[in-house]
Amino acid sequence: MDLDFTEEQEMLAEAVAGLCNQYASLDAVRELEDDPVGYPTEFWKQLGALDLIGLTLPEDHGGSGQSLLEAAVVYEQFGRALAPSPHFVSAVMAGGVLTLVGSESQQQEWLPRVSSGDAVLSIAWLEPGSGYSPRGVQLRAAADGDDYLLNGTKLHVPFAQAADRLVVLARTGDADTDIDLFLVDPAADGVELSQQFTIASDTQFEVRLSDVRVPATARIGSSGTGWSTWDTVMHDGIVLLAAQAIGGAARALEDTVQYAKDRHQFDKPLGAFQSIAHYLADAVTTVDGGRTLVYEAAWARAEGRSIRRLAPMAKMFATKTFRDVTAMAQQVFGGVGFTLEYDIQLYFRRAKQLQISWWDTRHLEELVAAAVFDD
Repeated sequence: MDLDFTEEQEMLAEAVAGLCNQYASLDAVRELEDDPVGYPTEFWKQLGALDLIGLTLPEDHGGSGQSLLEAAVVYEQFGRALAPSPHFVSAVMAGGVLTLVGSESQQQEWLPRVSSGDAVLSIAWLEPGSGYSPRGVQLRAAADGDDYLLNGTKLHVPFAQAADRLVVLARTGDADTDIDLFLVDPAADGVELSQQFTIASDTQFEVRLSDVRVPATARIGSSGTGWSTWDTVMHDGIVLLAAQAIGGAARALEDTVQYAKDRHQFDKPLGAFQSIAHYLADAVTTVDGGRTLVYEAAWARAEGRSIRRLAPMAKMFATKTFRDVTAMAQQVFGGVGFTLEYDIQLYFRRAKQLQISWWDTRHLEELVAAAVFDD
């Protein structure tokens, strides 16, 4: 396994970093906190213009057909910049589901538009009082002639107000595997959106569905395949979230090291104090280790190898690293680190959000344990 970037991957990282600096700066991040749309439209347009939205989507549907390794390069830069965009839910998760099991007509209708950024799709998965397992999906899809009627509530649906369609996980029977995926128009009759407010001040919605009628053609994949499809796409997705986390941790650490050099106490920089120097040394070691794990998982997926163990390991370790590094950074910065004028609080809040989102530590531990015992 060669973890050195190719020349093309280096250029990709530089291009994404440049886009983030120009169109999704930390000033833009601040301005978009708790915004109902939640992302800079010009940044989204530029990502589409450079074919970065459909990076991993198939070429015959307007994507670039790149591997998870190239996507990890992009997501590390997203993490460094805290770039707000629906890329993950639209191109990675919804696009991944459609690529894997979507009908030919669904793929032709949606994948080119998702790849270009002309359409945004989001994911409606989590529910009140429920966990991450198949039993956590209790929203019902009841057959009604040639249609389905959907009833239930979804929480933490990213960018729902800006989405053209939601990919909704719905239960069609009582068995664990009786889960299907449906494309639902968020503007349809019976759909109600309420914005939620989170520790990261990102854009999430509660979505209530009351007798929402969707045609059978809106189901993605064959009956009863929804959960296996979702699980497969999630394993790819959490590798990219791990890359995002390690990028954020690296940037937060760089800012903290610079502060420890610039801030003086007792006529010497903070970094000269042994206790602080040791904190920073531990953080550098952990971030480097996490980055290696992230790219090992991305490389394994690109080589067609199983990531059943590596993906949850990468997400669990990288998000914990992001959380721990930013918590340490707050201690180095002291009281000013919590003020809105300092950037470190932006990273601190998003680190915790990312750690508990899209499979939290406990669920990831269960996945790793299951993979270990299955070997």
